[in-house]
Amino acid sequence: MLSRRIAVVSTLFLLGVTLFPAAFAQFQMGPPRMSGVWNPVVGSGAVYSMQRKGKPEGEMQFAVVGKETVDGGTGYWVEVTMNDQEAGGEVIYKSLFVVAADQMEVKKVIFQMPGEPPMEMPMGMMQMGGRQAQSADIRKDKDVVLVGTESVTTPAGTFNCQHYRSTSTGSVTWVATGVAPYGLVKSVSKDGETMVLTRVLSSAKTKITGAPQPFDPMQMMRQRPDN
Repeated sequence: MLSRRIAVVSTLFLLGVTLFPAAFAQFQMGPPRMSGVWNPVVGSGAVYSMQRKGKPEGEMQFAVVGKETVDGGTGYWVEVTMNDQEAGGEVIYKSLFVVAADQMEVKKVIFQMPGEPPMEMPMGMMQMGGRQAQSADIRKDKDVVLVGTESVTTPAGTFNCQHYRSTSTGSVTWVATGVAPYGLVKSVSKDGETMVLTRVLSSAKTKITGAPQPFDPMQMMRQRPDN
C-alpha cells in the first residue's frame, strides 16, 4: 500500500496528471487548475461529482480555509480534497493563491496523504514542473466565448449561469459568480467528461492535521513498512 502511495505522489508532482479538461488544465506539481470566476470567501466551498468515460464516479471538494498577507496583498488558502483508492483514502492539497493582473499565482502548496504527516512542496520543484499562473476570470480569457445565460439545476440547487465555450479545447462551462471559490456549476469536456456541483459549503475548515514537513518521499517510505 505504501509503495502505491509513493507512486501516486511521484506521479502527481513529478509527471502531472491530466484531469477533466472542461475544468482543469494539468495537475502539474500541485492541485488542479480550475476555470471559472475567482470568488474567495473564507469558510465557503463547493463539492463536485466527477464522471470520466470508463471510470467510476468520483467526488472532489474545494474550500477556502484561510487567508494571509503575502507581499502586501491578500492570499487565500484553497484546500482540495479527493478520495484516491490507490493512495488508501483522502488526499488533501492546500494551496496559497494570490491574484495579480487577473492571474492566480500559487505561493505555497501543502499536501497530505492518508495516514501520513502533511508535507510542503518546494516552490523550486513546482517551477521546474512547469507550474504556471492560471486565469482568475474565465470571462477575460481570449479563447473563451459567451454562449448565453441559462438556468442550470444540479443536486445543489438551481443557478442562474453564464454559459461559456472554449474555442481551443471545445469544453463548455456554466458559471454562477455566487458559488465560491471558482463559480463553477457544471462543465463538460469535448470527450464528455463532466463535473457537476452537488453541495455548497458555508463553514469549511482545513482537513490538514499536524505541522507541515519538507517534502521527502523517502521519509514517507521509512515511516511504515510496505503492505
